[in-house]
Parts: sequence; structure tokens; C-alpha cells
Amino acid sequence: MSRYLIRRIDENPVISLRTHTELVELEGTDRLERIRWRHEQTGEIEACDIGHVFIMAGAEPNTRWLDGCVALDDNGFVKTGADLSTEDLEASTWPLARPPYLLETSRPGIFAVGDVRAGNVKRVASAVGEGSIAVSFAHRLLR
Repeated sequence: MSRYLIRRIDENPVISLRTHTELVELEGTDRLERIRWRHEQTGEIEACDIGHVFIMAGAEPNTRWLDGCVALDDNGFVKTGADLSTEDLEASTWPLARPPYLLETSRPGIFAVGDVRAGNVKRVASAVGEGSIAVSFAHRLLR
């Protein structure tokens, strides 16, 4: 999440952050009216009359299973294109004379887009755009 958005949320008196909680029940008839959540540390369940919920699921990529398959940065995001160092390409034994395409990982023909990619701006619109670019590169490879 960007710093400016964190600051705006922190400074807004009508927003209440509930970190380390799990939503356990959403109630309402025609719309959301009430929420119940469980505190991770205490196990206590709390309820509140709320009509809107925004969830921040976190910004840690679930990519450790890719370690050793494609190059990851220190935070676990997949490195692509120009973000791949010479060392990354040597470690993966990059077999082609050309450098990786813009969204191509350290493995030829494998692309990464969206939030999982190092350097991504973490917005849905950019992920969609990156996906369409990756498709065009995939078509190029298949020719």
C-alpha cells in the first residue's frame, strides 16, 4: 500500500483499522449491516454495526515455492525483464542470445504480471495491462 494512502487512512477519524483480525460473519438482509471478527491474539469475537468493509490482505507475495525456479528479489517478488541482473541470468543458465522480454522471468517463456512482479505498481489496471503485454510476448514466442 502506498505511503500517501496509509497516511490518509490513519488521519481519517471515521476509519477504524482492525489489524490481526479475521472476519467470521457478515450479516444483513439486502445489504451489509453487521460484522463479527475474531482477534488473532485473544480469540475474542467482536461485533459492530457496519455497512462497509475494505480489506487489505497484505503485500507479501506467496512466491517462496518459486525460489530456485525463477529469480526472486529479497522480498520474494518475481524479477522480470530489465530487473534481472547478469548474475540472475547466469544462475538460471539463461540459454538464449536475446535478453528477457519486459515481463519475462529468468526462465524463457515464463512471464510474471501483477502484484507478484518486482516493480509492479500494485494496481488492478496495471496488472491487466501487464497481462495483455505478456500475451503479446507469448504470441511472439509461439511464432
